[in-house]
Amino acid sequence: MTALGRTVGIIGAGIAGLACARTLAANAFDVKVFDKGRGVGGRTATRRAEPDLAFDHGAQYFTARDARLQKVTADWLSRGVVAEWLGCVVRLENGAVTHTSPQPRYVGVPGMTAMAADLASAIRVQTRTQIVAMSRGPSGWTIKTDAHENFGSFETVVVTLPAPQSAVFLQPHAFGAIASTLQMTPCWAVLVAFESKLEVPWDGAFVHNSPLSWVARNSSKPGRSGQSDCWVLHASPEWSAAHIEAAPDTAARLLLDAFSSAIAQQLPPDSHLTAHRWRHSHGSDADDRRMLFDPEVGLAVCGDWLAGGRVEGAFLSGVSAAEAICDSQGLKLGESGS
Repeated sequence: MTALGRTVGIIGAGIAGLACARTLAANAFDVKVFDKGRGVGGRTATRRAEPDLAFDHGAQYFTARDARLQKVTADWLSRGVVAEWLGCVVRLENGAVTHTSPQPRYVGVPGMTAMAADLASAIRVQTRTQIVAMSRGPSGWTIKTDAHENFGSFETVVVTLPAPQSAVFLQPHAFGAIASTLQMTPCWAVLVAFESKLEVPWDGAFVHNSPLSWVARNSSKPGRSGQSDCWVLHASPEWSAAHIEAAPDTAARLLLDAFSSAIAQQLPPDSHLTAHRWRHSHGSDADDRRMLFDPEVGLAVCGDWLAGGRVEGAFLSGVSAAEAICDSQGLKLGESGS
């Protein structure tokens, strides 16, 4: 049952927004999530090109150091939503390969969107809905779309977008100044499938002294069996910023050449090649505030940029925002994100 007046509108269906929504819904809040995309997940994204081609072109994996995410991850593992990626991950610098410290790395199955889909399964999510404004009146918050639709009234609104996009909605509140001062760097992602297997003795690499920062054999991850040799290449923040307006085809070819240079060998012919530009990929609040909440007006902000980045940061930021909202209602949290 939902308690009267506990209505929450959430802008953004990434991991932060969905973790917040799931936690609130488990504590008798009436929650609705809005997202402009065709599906949920934000940067935990998977793109499918052909029946045997799939690429996790956003977040590559996640770790679970916090007990709250560990609990959820254990449940996901038991139900096959995620699996541990046992691929060999190395450091690659000037052609030299060194091994990294081992740690559990988890991926969604069969793609990184699996975690978001599971979080969204028991809540109301309205996709393909572009929110352009929000305003607070005597009866609460109203959310407005580009199609001139109004949704509300909500007692509380939670903004979960990247910092530059959040800043647009948060003005003139003080939270707007916080979001507007945080710079988020872009990332070009290349999605490539080779006609034959690329012969390297590892599955992922942190790349240094290169236009690239990360490369991974996507087809080495659990649940991707039978796929062609699919790779995802992430450019460094510096290279991405310098080439932010490049044509996708140009960015893809330049970064493919950088990949060949980084591994000091010629690449097999590619059967599929495209690039995706993430304009707001990396960024972290220096104060590591985890989330922002103003109980006087019913306004919360969460996202990975408030919690050190990464999937785990996004999840914990969303749960923390939900905890603050529950506390403001005098509620003891009954369930954290599970």
